Amino acid sequence: MPDKKQETFTVTDRRLFTSDGDLRQDAPEEAAPPAKPATEAAPTSAPEASPTPPAEGPEVPPTPTAAEQKEQADAYHKSAKELDTRVELSGHSAQELVMTFERFMASLYMTAMMQLGLMHEEGGQPRIDLIGARQTIDTLGLLSEKTKGNLSGTEENFLQNCLYELRMAYVEVTNALARPQPTPDKGTGTAGR
Repeated sequence: MPDKKQETFTVTDRRLFTSDGDLRQDAPEEAAPPAKPATEAAPTSAPEASPTPPAEGPEVPPTPTAAEQKEQADAYHKSAKELDTRVELSGHSAQELVMTFERFMASLYMTAMMQLGLMHEEGGQPRIDLIGARQTIDTLGLLSEKTKGNLSGTEENFLQNCLYELRMAYVEVTNALARPQPTPDKGTGTAGR
């Protein structure tokens, strides 16, 4: 049985900003790709389990530690609470900002309708993005599959209605775009005969 080598690695915080949004004093000006450890250079007889799967393409930054995630979550909640206070002082309800599952679904629904050109911003022109619409509709389908059994009856009904309406709208738009457009008559004159 081959000897297992003890691998060591160093975690380096490469974030440019603190949790408060200030530029870190010790942040590197340019991030150079880290050198590969010597153990990766020479092949071994048996593959060793690596702590993270190899990344395709650009290097993926390390996952934040639990302490870093807690610190960032606390900073986020503090900032959100300050925003809620400002909203309340302006005479609006901060409850309007709370994200619910229905609001999330409605956001995706509106996005897909805009991508299909069936809705547009006030004063703007409708734009059709079929690939984006398809991806948004597929995202709702994915959420439907992954949340089976975890939604309330109201949430499930809302999600299924969104999917039904968007899929039908997608079919109508793609069918309309596939139909040959009538060309305007330029006259049936006999000039040139």
